[in-house]
Amino acid sequence: MKKLALTAVVALATVFSAGHLSAQTALKDVAKVRDGIIYVGMAYEISEECGSINARLFRGINYLQSLRSHARDLGYSEAEIEAYINDDAEKDRLEAIARQQLALIGVVEGNEATYCAAGRAQMDANTRVGWLLR
Repeated sequence: MKKLALTAVVALATVFSAGHLSAQTALKDVAKVRDGIIYVGMAYEISEECGSINARLFRGINYLQSLRSHARDLGYSEAEIEAYINDDAEKDRLEAIARQQLALIGVVEGNEATYCAAGRAQMDANTRVGWLLR
């Protein structure tokens, strides 16, 4: 019986330390969170620049909340998550990546037709960006 209890304690310690160790990685390096924020930024930019496409606001908010929840599940504290969200340099970096990704799918800055075409293509392909648009 003692061996089973010790095994359970070791298993719990491993689970908790695994969560703690994952929190040692910078949140900006967690692909699901980082990429999710980029997708939201891309969808927002398309919806702002194309008059015939709108952002799915509630879907976007729920998606961002799911990213926050994922970060918590990985062991990040609310303070770490807030610091990441409020980091202006990181915001600029992610915005630049989102704009690079938009250019790769055919968006030309200042050309509404390219935003609309890219947005429609994303919706037709049911990508994460397209899922955030209507």
